[in-house]
Amino acid sequence: MADMNQGSGMQNRDAEMAQQDKEIKQRLGQIKNKILVMSGKGGVGKSSVSAYLSVALAKKGFNVGLMDVDLHGPSIPRMLGLKGGLEPGSSGKARPVKYLPNMEVISIETLMGENKDAATIWRGPLKTGVIKQFISDIEWMDLDYLIIDSPPGTGDEPLTVAQVIPDAKALIVTTPQEIALADVRKSINFCRQVNMEILGMVENMSGLKCPHCGEMIEIFGRHGGMLTAKKEGLAHLASLPFEPKVVVHGDEGSLALLDNNDLPLTMEINRMVETVVSMTEAGS
Repeated sequence: MADMNQGSGMQNRDAEMAQQDKEIKQRLGQIKNKILVMSGKGGVGKSSVSAYLSVALAKKGFNVGLMDVDLHGPSIPRMLGLKGGLEPGSSGKARPVKYLPNMEVISIETLMGENKDAATIWRGPLKTGVIKQFISDIEWMDLDYLIIDSPPGTGDEPLTVAQVIPDAKALIVTTPQEIALADVRKSINFCRQVNMEILGMVENMSGLKCPHCGEMIEIFGRHGGMLTAKKEGLAHLASLPFEPKVVVHGDEGSLALLDNNDLPLTMEINRMVETVVSMTEAGS
């Protein structure tokens, strides 16, 4: 009797997994472009680039989803100043959080209730299941772009995205110094091993414009990301300079700096977005 019950339970789990896979495939079919934003090293501004890219695409009129799969260190909701949690949708699904009328966001932090500082202590299989649910159990609108903010490195989260979203393209973020570039090369090799197309590289924190003399101060070195992209045969999408206002706006949960087209950072972000749109629309 125990063996029969065990067999029945396994059949039910197999049926549930098959149904989830079907729902994932159907949902992904309603999303034109999927971009995984990744980095080899933490602290290079990967989540900031994910947020900039998503908001700038939405401001251009595209329907955008931003999926934060950094399950241990989610920062997207705080960067965007998001409040509240998921809303019930149709057919038992949940609606992601609205940031703009044409931009939706999902993050593990939106599911954590009042205690946003609780530690997420999960192993690989559980993380894989959550990422799948972010697709299958969330009622996304039809999207032009799904931007996926991944934790640094080449662990469970980017591997799950590569397996579950086989047509996702990688956007790799680095800073100019060698210690970051060494880890970036691992990310490049990861993408090639799992057959993930690399959209290009973004060099963040590429320099600080002196407020007194106007000269660029190259704090982390010079053109490391650009040179690595060239050596690896990849597109160099942007060199984003330091902007002190990023710190203030980030702490306030605001990306209002994207409305200031006179900022060097905003000008470079807009150039990056135009390049990304040109590359992805040409291939669609």
